[in-house]
Amino acid sequence: MGLDIAPGPNVPWRKVLWERQPFPDNYVDERFLEELRRNEGIRQYRYWAVVKEAVLVGQQLSCVAIFITFWLYMEQGLLSPEVLLWTSLIVGVLGYGLHNALRPQLGTDREPRTHLADLQSAAIFLSFTFGFSPVLKTLTESVSTDTVYAMSALMLLAHLVSFPYAHPSPTGSLSLNAALFASVCLASRLPGALHTFAMLSCALLMFALWPCLLQSIRDHAIGPSAWLCVAVCLGGVGGLGSRWLGGAVLLALALVSVILLCPLLLVKLQRHKDNIQGPWDEAEIHEDLCKVPY
Repeated sequence: MGLDIAPGPNVPWRKVLWERQPFPDNYVDERFLEELRRNEGIRQYRYWAVVKEAVLVGQQLSCVAIFITFWLYMEQGLLSPEVLLWTSLIVGVLGYGLHNALRPQLGTDREPRTHLADLQSAAIFLSFTFGFSPVLKTLTESVSTDTVYAMSALMLLAHLVSFPYAHPSPTGSLSLNAALFASVCLASRLPGALHTFAMLSCALLMFALWPCLLQSIRDHAIGPSAWLCVAVCLGGVGGLGSRWLGGAVLLALALVSVILLCPLLLVKLQRHKDNIQGPWDEAEIHEDLCKVPY
């Protein structure tokens, strides 16, 4: 749509629709682009700030790798369920103590849960999980192993995609359910019911409780939380490499891409962003219509 010639120099054009003017409907004059605005409100990113946020994605990917490492060790008989249960219990108690130590410093408007309520929730979950472990062990007996592995991989991928990285506490329902579903599928392929119980307890610790503790540490001090995420990433690569070297290489490449390369691409491509606003945009109502009297 190009510029049309005005019928006469003495007839000014007005950008209105309620009066008849001697101009075509598609007429615009030289002032049309005077209100053009480029990249209004665009957020400028800094590389290392983006890297700190991307570390959260890498650590969650490493948590999945650590969980798979535990499953490989138990499936091959290199890790007993008793050792995993006692380790999970000790880590859970230490993490709960650290979470309670950070809670008064963070401040919250909600009434904090009591230790008795937390103990009751843990006892109910462990009791039901232990009681249903024999059932969960035989849950996928009629399903082929390849199908179980495919469902587990798909659910773990759904967990990573739907995980609320901006605010991981509390964990999103879809993300947590997908991780627990994958845990049940993998645990059903272990030798015994106690193995299943230990695997599900470990899954709850990693996919439900660990994000809450990590969020508390981030709210208290973002620096230590970033180094803690780096330690989790190194642990994931090292643990997976002890049983599956090819998987460790793929995980390391994925972590480098997510943590270092993707933020670099985001910062580099930000300069090529060209977002324009002008009089052709839809009208925006800034007034609160709820305050207008009727």
